[in-house]
Amino acid sequence: MADILRIASWNINSVRARIDIVEQFLAQESPDILCLQETKVIDSIFPAAMFRQRGYKHLILHGQPMHHGVAIISRVPVYEDDRFDWQANGEARHVGVRLDNGVRIENVYVPAGGDIPDRTLNPKFGQKLDFLERMIAWSSALDKKPTILTGDFNIAPLESDVWSHKQLLDVVSHTPVECEILGRLQASNDWVDLGRHFHPAPQRLYTWWSYRAKDWAASDRGRRLDHMWTTPDLAAKAVSHRVVEPARSWTKPSDHIPIITEFAF
Repeated sequence: MADILRIASWNINSVRARIDIVEQFLAQESPDILCLQETKVIDSIFPAAMFRQRGYKHLILHGQPMHHGVAIISRVPVYEDDRFDWQANGEARHVGVRLDNGVRIENVYVPAGGDIPDRTLNPKFGQKLDFLERMIAWSSALDKKPTILTGDFNIAPLESDVWSHKQLLDVVSHTPVECEILGRLQASNDWVDLGRHFHPAPQRLYTWWSYRAKDWAASDRGRRLDHMWTTPDLAAKAVSHRVVEPARSWTKPSDHIPIITEFAF
């Protein structure tokens, strides 16, 4: 009988500020591994106690003060703590581990890229594109080890990944240049996008709604910014992928919701 491994990813937008809903999520969904982005805390004051009390003994942290930050929290052993600086500026945006079965998990927080989709007028947009180019170089050089690449990619690549393709063509996260570069990243190692593998376009599938909406559910101006990709060999091991949309209405929510994939090994 195959062992089921549940892997979740969530941009939590400050793990200390939202520790209550993280605990609610763990109680409700019981993932084996949780990849967090935007933890916004240095490692020494990461709220580890709650996780350990719930059986998550393995915490791989890569934090910094006030901004960014990623973590992999696991009930199963993890090894080989890697941290790639794809922005070449020291920001905490990646952490990677290996499982006992040889599978690698790479947890990434891609820069948002600011508001203006022009690298001359907005250096943050150029930094985002450069980050992704470095990811492509890394991905292209990967060996054949089974790998899961997950996190907040800050790009909604398909027309059906946003509430209005026409209205968002000039909005950072859905511009043609971003969609093209994410497509090249996917092609660089034949990554399988599990979100669309299990929920083919044009099905509605969002993971983010702005805080600016008075009623996020009524307006439903969502985008699919959070992703879980696998190398082709692992795609056959994935048995389900879903988003936890009710989490967007929990107390003091993140603007992102968790995504969860079940694998049968």
